[in-house]
Amino acid sequence: MSSESNAAEVASAPPTLDSKVLKIAAVVVLGSIMSILDTTIINVAIRDLSQHFHVGINTTQWIATGYMLALAAVIPLTGWAADRFGTKRLYLTSIALFLAGSALSGAAWSMNTLILFRVLQGLGGGMIMPAGMTILSQAAGAQRMGRVMGIVGVPMLLGPIAGPILGGWLVDNVSWRWIFFVNLPIGAIALPVAQYVLAPDKPGPQHKLDWPGALMLSPGLAVFVFGLAEITAAGSLGNIGDDACLISGAILIVGFVLHAARRTDALIDVRLFARRPVAASALTMFLFGMAFFGMTLLLPLYFQIVRQQTPFGAGMHLAAQGIGAMLAMPLAARLTDSIGAGRIVLAGLGTVAIAMAVLSDVHADTALPLLEGALFLNGLGMGCVMMPCMSAAMAQLQRHEIARATSGLNVLQRVGGSIGTALLTVILAHEMTRAGASAHPGAQTAPTADMLPAISHAFGHTIRFSLGVIILAILVAMRLPMRKTTSEAERQ
Repeated sequence: MSSESNAAEVASAPPTLDSKVLKIAAVVVLGSIMSILDTTIINVAIRDLSQHFHVGINTTQWIATGYMLALAAVIPLTGWAADRFGTKRLYLTSIALFLAGSALSGAAWSMNTLILFRVLQGLGGGMIMPAGMTILSQAAGAQRMGRVMGIVGVPMLLGPIAGPILGGWLVDNVSWRWIFFVNLPIGAIALPVAQYVLAPDKPGPQHKLDWPGALMLSPGLAVFVFGLAEITAAGSLGNIGDDACLISGAILIVGFVLHAARRTDALIDVRLFARRPVAASALTMFLFGMAFFGMTLLLPLYFQIVRQQTPFGAGMHLAAQGIGAMLAMPLAARLTDSIGAGRIVLAGLGTVAIAMAVLSDVHADTALPLLEGALFLNGLGMGCVMMPCMSAAMAQLQRHEIARATSGLNVLQRVGGSIGTALLTVILAHEMTRAGASAHPGAQTAPTADMLPAISHAFGHTIRFSLGVIILAILVAMRLPMRKTTSEAERQ
């Protein structure tokens, strides 16, 4: 190779990650650790919280559902807020709001106040990751984003493992309040470091907020999910209040879609979802979110109620699922670039379906190696779904459309998770009621040995519902592109 070609190769190589970019990446990692851990750390504490506040799981699950709904509500506002207030100011405000919600949640004196403070926490947590990624992408540039994402992706890989284990240890050895207070020392470091490291905001063009859309979308989602959960708990229609919530929520959501279809500055550009690959990706992520987030709440309860594990023990058992996801995510990302996203998503969903089929037949004495193997398989499948599914949608979009589509896809996944969490926990509570009052997840006494088969059946029945949702997702994912495609953004 000639010296000229060597020089050309060096000139075309992407610049290295300098100390400035690495410092900004570290700031983003600090913020994302809190946000990601908080979606997984809470699940092993659900039973203890039910017992502490003397409420049923169909009420306690709103700690998770309310948090995810709050995330979904603020994600579409992030782009406007970043333009209006500046990305650094938005990032610092998001962390401060998240920390305030964490402190108040840890100090909660009733279930109602805990749910309220979790919503506040979600309003801050929903903007931490988008604002942080915007700051990082501006600092790193397109050529270095791949390597930077490898750094920022570490919390995403470790969260499913560390969250349940850390949460279980805190509940067992300290107090359930510390699953919220644990964010405070991280935030105490993140805030001053971000203030010092991040460059001051520069004035830029500001976009008008879609107020009508905001007033329809967020309240509509919350009211719809609440009505759906209450009707499922009742087992039928007929309650005027619950029916009114479901209908009015649906009307607001439909109204938002009609409104957004006529605007160029809507919170979510719904017109992008008219394209088949984007629509297939969105619906697949919605259905997968229903099954995935619902299962993350069910599995810790199974280990604690049926297998009589402590919260820490339940978290250790769930680590197999996190390890599977951690191994699969980098491999799935590389394969998506070479053989196309559709095949990877279908393989992942098929793997999840096999794992859920095994888990749907759980008993009180199911061999632990079989359970751990199914959880590991479930994690492998999960790691092959989310990012490839997002990639399938991005490949059909132009560069200026990506931000709005990403916002919409994230909202749909979170809303799916909210609905799945609400429905699965209500179904579980309904099935466990048939097994006897003391089998209720919030009961103070452990179930007797003769009740365990019925309780195990309740978990299996609920997991079969989740399996049905995954099968629907497989049918939808068949509409994804099955060959590698060059993205519109790359073609520009």
